[in-house]
Amino acid sequence: MKILQVHNAYQHMGGEEVVVAAENQMLQQYDHEIHQWIVENSTISDVNFFTKTKIAKQSIWSSESYLQIRQRLQEFKPDIVHVHNTIPLISPSVYSACDDAGVPVVHTLHNYKLICPGAYCFRDRNVCEDCIGKTIAYPAIIHGCYRKSTAQTTVAVAGLVTHKLRKTYEKNVDIYIALTHFGRQKFIEGGLPAEKIAVKPNFVTSDIKQGEHQGRYVLFVGKLVQYKGIETLLQAWHLLDEPIPLKIVGQGPLEILLKSNLPSGVEYLGRLPRQDVLHLMKDASFVVFPSEWYEGFPMTIAEAFATGSPVVTGRLGATEEIVKDGSSGWHFTPGDARDLARTVKLAWSDPTELRRRGELARKQYDECYSLEKNYQMIMSIYETAIAWQKGRKSLSVF
Repeated sequence: MKILQVHNAYQHMGGEEVVVAAENQMLQQYDHEIHQWIVENSTISDVNFFTKTKIAKQSIWSSESYLQIRQRLQEFKPDIVHVHNTIPLISPSVYSACDDAGVPVVHTLHNYKLICPGAYCFRDRNVCEDCIGKTIAYPAIIHGCYRKSTAQTTVAVAGLVTHKLRKTYEKNVDIYIALTHFGRQKFIEGGLPAEKIAVKPNFVTSDIKQGEHQGRYVLFVGKLVQYKGIETLLQAWHLLDEPIPLKIVGQGPLEILLKSNLPSGVEYLGRLPRQDVLHLMKDASFVVFPSEWYEGFPMTIAEAFATGSPVVTGRLGATEEIVKDGSSGWHFTPGDARDLARTVKLAWSDPTELRRRGELARKQYDECYSLEKNYQMIMSIYETAIAWQKGRKSLSVF
C-alpha cells in the first residue's frame, strides 16, 4: 500500500511527532511505501506582523497547500492520505484537495482542537467544555483560550466555523482515529459523525524490554505546564510525612518551580533523550502522571507499561480509561494534592502490589499497545477508508 503522511510539526517536538515517526517506521517494516509531507512550525518562530497575519489567514484556507498536496497526489499516487495536524501552515484545504482527487483521507485526533479552539478543554486550572457542540465557540474568544490571545483565538474560531459551513470535517475526511473511547465520545458530542470515528490507541516500538524496577524512586516525565499537573505534584510531595525519592524529567514554562524550594527527595533532571528516559522507567518503582486535562493518549503511559511500570494518574478522561485502577495502576482525584500524596504513599508502601500491578501493566501493553496489534488496527482502518471512498460498502459502525 502507498501511504502519504501529512503533518504540521510543532515548534517543540512532542507526542504527535513521536507517533508520526513510529507509524512511519511500523508501516515501512511491513513493506508499505511511505511518503511524508511534514511542515515545521520552527520556520515561523520569528516573523514580522504582516507575515503572522498572512499565516493566520492561511491557517483557515491555504491555496498554496491545496496545490502542493495535489502535486504530491499526482506524483506519488497514494492509496490513502493520513493526516495528523494541519494548523497553522498546511490548513484544512488538504482535505478538499484529496476529496477532489478521489483519494481517501484518515485523520488522527491527537487533541481536541476540532471541538475546542484551545485544543485542551482546559481553562483556569479546570476542565472546560463550554465550546463543545457550539456552532460558534464564542466562550473561547471571550477567554482568549488559544495561546492566551483574543486575536489568535478569533482566527481559530473562524477556521472552525468556516469548515463547519463548508462541511469539510463531515464530508472530506473518510475516517477519524480517536485515541480512546472517551475521546471518541467527546468528538461525537462536538459534532463529528459517530460512524466515521474509529478508536486506535497510540503504541510504542517493540524494542522496549521490561525493567527490574529496583531504583526505589518515583518518576515524572512530561511538559512542565499547568495542565500536566506539575504544581499539584510538587504540593503533594510537600505533604508527604516522609520523603519519597522523585525524579522529574521535562521542560516547560513552570521549570522555574523546580529551581527553588523543591520538596525533600525531589530531583530535577531537565530534558533527557528518550533512551535515558526509558532507562529511568525500567528502574522506577512507578510512574506518576498527574495530568489535569482530558489527554489524548499519553506516550509516557504506554512506554511506562512497556517497561512493566504501573502508573499513578488522575481519575479523569483518557488516563482513567487507559490506567486500570487496581490493575495497571492507581487513580487519585485530579488536582487534589492531598489525595495524590495519599495514593503515592499507598503505592510506595507495598512492593508486592507494585510488582503485581507492574506485571499487569506489561500484559496490558502486550495485548493493546504493541506494534503488531497496532498494525492490524491501522490496516483495518485504511482498508475501510478506501472501501468507503470507492463506495463499495457502507462504513462499519466503530
